[in-house]
Amino acid sequence: MPDTMSTISRVLTNATPSFRFVVLVNETPYGVFTDCDLPVVEWKMEPIREGGLNTRVHQLLGRRQETTLTLKNGVGTSPLIEWYLATMAGNFAVQGGLRRTATIILLNSLKVPVMTWHIEEVMPKKWTGPQLKTSENSVAVQTLELVCGEITIVAAPGLG
Repeated sequence: MPDTMSTISRVLTNATPSFRFVVLVNETPYGVFTDCDLPVVEWKMEPIREGGLNTRVHQLLGRRQETTLTLKNGVGTSPLIEWYLATMAGNFAVQGGLRRTATIILLNSLKVPVMTWHIEEVMPKKWTGPQLKTSENSVAVQTLELVCGEITIVAAPGLG
């Protein structure tokens, strides 16, 4: 992982100091983002009502709810956008595969990893273009939404 960390450090060196997370797709840093809405991990519950028991309902664990990962950044070219555009054009045999692995690494102010989310089987779901207004002087921000497979969350040693 030292080579990946040096690449992450290079990406962050050119970023605004407020960026404190890095997104990797298939173990390649895909740049910096202004926002990252991590997936909500929620389980479906199966309520079972027992005859004669009126004070409570048994709740059995079901399947995990479907969820998404949302990223926002300025409009531009990147491997992530190329993947999105190829998928939206119906090219499902894109280089690197349609479904990929995403890793989001949260860093502290010293650029040391604090928490990591590994998300398997991510795939483009939705792209939202920026709102272009001539009356505003702002960056054109796009929103990228990915469907998620299995999610693993790892805290840095010493946390918790």
